[in-house]
Amino acid sequence: MKYKKGLLTFTILATAFFSVTFLQAEDNCSSFLVTKGASQDGSVMITYTCDGEFLAHLEYLPAQDHPPGEMIEIRGYRGELKGRIKQVPHTYAVVGLMNEHQVAIGETTFGGRPELRNPQGLLHYFTLMKLALQRAKTAREAIKVMTDLVEEYGYASTGETFSIADPNEAWIMEMIGPGPGGKGAVWVALRIPDGYICAHANMSRIGEFPLDDPENCLYSKNVISLAIEKGYYDPNSGKPFSFRYAYDPPKPSSLRTCAARVWSMFRRSAPSLNLSPDFQRGVKGAAPYPLWIKPDKKLSVQDVMKIMRDHYEGTPYDMTKGIDAGPFGSPLRCRPLTWKVNGVTYSWERPISTQQTAFSFISQSRSWLPNPVGGVFWYGVDDTYTTCYIPLYCSITALPEPFTKGDIKKFSWDSAWWVFNFVANFANLKYSYMVKDIQKVQAELEGQFLALQPIIEKTALELLKTNPELAIKFLTNYSVTQGEMVVKRWRELGEFLITKYNDGYVKDEKGRPRSLGYPMEWLKEVLKSKPEQFKLPPWGEEKKDGRLH
Repeated sequence: MKYKKGLLTFTILATAFFSVTFLQAEDNCSSFLVTKGASQDGSVMITYTCDGEFLAHLEYLPAQDHPPGEMIEIRGYRGELKGRIKQVPHTYAVVGLMNEHQVAIGETTFGGRPELRNPQGLLHYFTLMKLALQRAKTAREAIKVMTDLVEEYGYASTGETFSIADPNEAWIMEMIGPGPGGKGAVWVALRIPDGYICAHANMSRIGEFPLDDPENCLYSKNVISLAIEKGYYDPNSGKPFSFRYAYDPPKPSSLRTCAARVWSMFRRSAPSLNLSPDFQRGVKGAAPYPLWIKPDKKLSVQDVMKIMRDHYEGTPYDMTKGIDAGPFGSPLRCRPLTWKVNGVTYSWERPISTQQTAFSFISQSRSWLPNPVGGVFWYGVDDTYTTCYIPLYCSITALPEPFTKGDIKKFSWDSAWWVFNFVANFANLKYSYMVKDIQKVQAELEGQFLALQPIIEKTALELLKTNPELAIKFLTNYSVTQGEMVVKRWRELGEFLITKYNDGYVKDEKGRPRSLGYPMEWLKEVLKSKPEQFKLPPWGEEKKDGRLH
């Protein structure tokens, strides 16, 4: 983002909070929402994996006062001026995708009806997220900010599902355009009932919704009328109106790559429900998954981290098993996800945890704590399975430098993104071995952060009573030093892995290289495809002297 200090303009480029263009693909993000009553400590939590091959720069936006008449310039990807919108007198500080009032926003793109995209609309979804975080003190206010802005200036993106959280509530909102030249947007927002969890992953999730419950459901005036006008819904059909069936009808590809992730987040949170995989496998007549469910037990931050590190382990779709996982159980599947053989279309599984993740977060908003201490933005780069989440308090005024730099075209040990990518990519050579070494360091560091959290926060709370400025400095220093320490440890981890697993050997605790070969089950699969090639000659027997007799 670019700021022109001293001028009556404020420029937003068509990039997101992380100085990077977001991708508009159908399977690029996953989000999970946890209400106060569903969390172990009363936190409201949302998650967001922003998946795609790009390098994100984490950003901090300070709170600012703005003079009357200031305008915000909205520019396109190439820097061209698209239009201007009015600035507000005061904007709030933002760390990543969480503001100083503990409001956090995530999203997943569902695309929906392509004919509803409005080229004349000014505001893309990522601009709306940025502006809402700078202007809203609650999730409800964020919804109003976003919907008022598109009503006045127009919505430019395809279909989006937003997760919006504050210390008391979690909301899911879905939005799509009105078509070329249309006004505003089509949208509906629902408050997740307390004690429940919700999930979305690049597929519209809101079906039927109440029209007379403004405390829990908000929607645009045209949400049903536009669907009737476009022929997406027949009011004489006798069927209730469903947002998802009107604006994002299910497709086989989205079931397999999108509904499957929702199914897995839910089945891990509530095994007792025994949710059928039929819908995500495209079984005709199978019921879609509920918009929200009650988890079997209340979830901790650590539980949520584990849910976001999923490859369908323990199910028939476990990506670490079978010949497609290679000899060392790798869940990596290279793009494209779908391919054809003899006219038949096939698809790899698309997990929640993927090597294509650019960054992810878990936000923690807590109503019983003052905002500077209550909001924690747990942030990680690259694959959720092999990342390490660092705690960034929403009141901090600086960021760990390695997370703010890097160029995807040039490797650098100074960039957190490249350091984590190096470790994750190298691990794919002998995944089942190396991932254990990675998880050991990951568990140590994240466990340390979680164990220290009460102590850090007790100190910050005491400081807030007497010296608020010092409290902010304390939390900033803690967040920055821990983030920088994690990157240092990950560099050391990369050096350790390349030493221990050099040239296909595995060094033991004394540094001696050992030949461990391949798993027997994989060797059997190799022999099925080439039963004769690897046989030793049958005409001789090898004796102890090494000669054939």
